[in-house]
Amino acid sequence: MTGRAPLRVPVGRDAHRWNTFHGERTLVVAARTVTSTVRVLEALPALLRGDHRVTVVFAHDPTSAFDSGVLSLLHDAGCRVLPWEQVDEVAPDLILSASENIDVPDGDCPVLVLPHGVGFQKRVPDSRGTGDRLSGVVPDALLSSGRAWLAISHPSQEEQLLATHPKIAGRTLLVGDPCLDELTNSAPLRSAYREALGIEEHQRLVMVSSTWGPTSLLGTQPDLPARLLAQLPYDGYRVGAIIHPNVWAAHGSWTLRTLQAAALDSGLLLMPAVHAWRPALVAADVLIGDHGSVSLYGAALGTPLLLAAFGADAVPGTAAHAMADLAPGLDPRGDLRTQVEDVVREHKPERYADVTDRAFAEPGRALARLRTALYRLLELTEPAAEPPYPLAVPLPEPAGTPVTAWRVITEVDDEDGQPTVTVVRFPGAVAGSGGSTVDDTTSFSHLMCTDGERDGRVSASASVIVRSRTEPTAPGALRWVRDTLDRLPGSLLAVSGVRGRTCLAGFRDGPVVEASGTGALGDPQLLAAVVYACFRAELPLDDCAVTVRAGDRRTEDVVLRVRPDAR
Repeated sequence: MTGRAPLRVPVGRDAHRWNTFHGERTLVVAARTVTSTVRVLEALPALLRGDHRVTVVFAHDPTSAFDSGVLSLLHDAGCRVLPWEQVDEVAPDLILSASENIDVPDGDCPVLVLPHGVGFQKRVPDSRGTGDRLSGVVPDALLSSGRAWLAISHPSQEEQLLATHPKIAGRTLLVGDPCLDELTNSAPLRSAYREALGIEEHQRLVMVSSTWGPTSLLGTQPDLPARLLAQLPYDGYRVGAIIHPNVWAAHGSWTLRTLQAAALDSGLLLMPAVHAWRPALVAADVLIGDHGSVSLYGAALGTPLLLAAFGADAVPGTAAHAMADLAPGLDPRGDLRTQVEDVVREHKPERYADVTDRAFAEPGRALARLRTALYRLLELTEPAAEPPYPLAVPLPEPAGTPVTAWRVITEVDDEDGQPTVTVVRFPGAVAGSGGSTVDDTTSFSHLMCTDGERDGRVSASASVIVRSRTEPTAPGALRWVRDTLDRLPGSLLAVSGVRGRTCLAGFRDGPVVEASGTGALGDPQLLAAVVYACFRAELPLDDCAVTVRAGDRRTEDVVLRVRPDAR
């Protein structure tokens, strides 16, 4: 970084010549990792809202092993960025950081360190040596200088720190946890978050959360997302992943997406490294986690929790360990669907109430208390405006890619006069990791894909091909059916949706069946599965009413009739 031109605006020796706004105090935000920088970006605007007296500049410290992505994050947020070696030239009145591992320049300005997770619950490698250290605690030299202040979310954290770092006495500020306050206030928007993520009302969202390091969930079970997708029926469940920003920074998105390719092809909702994990957590029906902070946040929200990993780097005696004592463990090689269903059925929202009380104090007041502390350290009067209120987190951007192939299992019951077809789908990219493929006289398995499937081997071997888009006219749909069967000689059935919850399903050397859903069911893939199952069960395909079950909470009627003009 040496040799970069100095930042002239909004700080610097002659900044007054160029500035539009002339602040009374200069606040330098230390940006060292994505995780710590995001915490400040999420909290600071509410603290300084409308106050022209404070000039803020972000200083990039490139010394972390997890530095990747920090500069792009700052630039995307529109921040003015100062090279770290120039910090002492701007004479800051306060340095603010959510990373405790910064090399603070000489001077006498205070340094306020915010937590970038929940408390002090993990030991991490020490970049200054070959051993490890307690995450969140500044070096003893900075404590000895009398400049450091550590924001904490619960009084018990000060007691914990005094046992190993006596110099921290009198250097903590109890503020609470702004992140938890925002998550809690986001609960009324849960349905909106689910809709933005593409979760239907009848589906359960299972979020997988992993911290970083070899003892983390992904460090021990990198294939867990794919195995969940292979065992949780597609129509009843969605699976998402919240992965610690340090994993993205250390390995890069290319590696992460390559390692999770099968899961991504199967519809995994891989949340971006920053911001989006919060609405995803609020939207979740089940959280599968480890000893990372997201698990504690999920427990505090009352979300059913399964622990798939809990590393020895977690600090005994902390709230995280208390959570682990209460949370059921996930058997990664057991029946994953049964374990998910069991934790939902047996969960009580108050299960982690004592853990929450042990980890988080001052609920709902963290931003207000943090603003008071910030202005006291800046030696400015606090704004007359009412204290900042924790807002609900923003809606997430759509995540995940469309699934284009499924292993479909159908079961036909014709005992009560009107046939019932139960449809269970698993994404084709992971179908080999779970799900039965046994056929008998009432149960049938087949491979289905859309015409958007990119793997030619899959489309060549699929029994059923479904058009990705709806055709506005029946003649157009029939042309597509004929062309598809001619193009793919290995396929038995080609299906195109038509307007009005109807599809046309054409058999090779056989009839064209019109399938119409009588209710909300309009998914051509489910209608195609019904037609295929009735054909395999040798049920009549003309003037036939069929009850369809897809997922645990979805029942619908479908009417089949043969089109006489397309035999």
